Amino acid sequence: MKLAKPVSAALIVSALLAALAGCQKQEGPMEKAGKEVDKASEKVGEKVEKAGESIQDAAKGDKK
Repeated sequence: MKLAKPVSAALIVSALLAALAGCQKQEGPMEKAGKEVDKASEKVGEKVEKAGESIQDAAKGDKK
């Protein structure tokens, strides 16, 4: 009898978690496109940062 309440509570919690997992929305085409734009902008930012570093290095070389 003492074990029945915790077991039933665990079953209820696991059923609720399973239901929540099944209700997650699938990624639509706009969300996929947004993620691709994010990736592309991150790559561009990295390239700009590298170019800025190269310009700074070149400027430091000219001052010497």
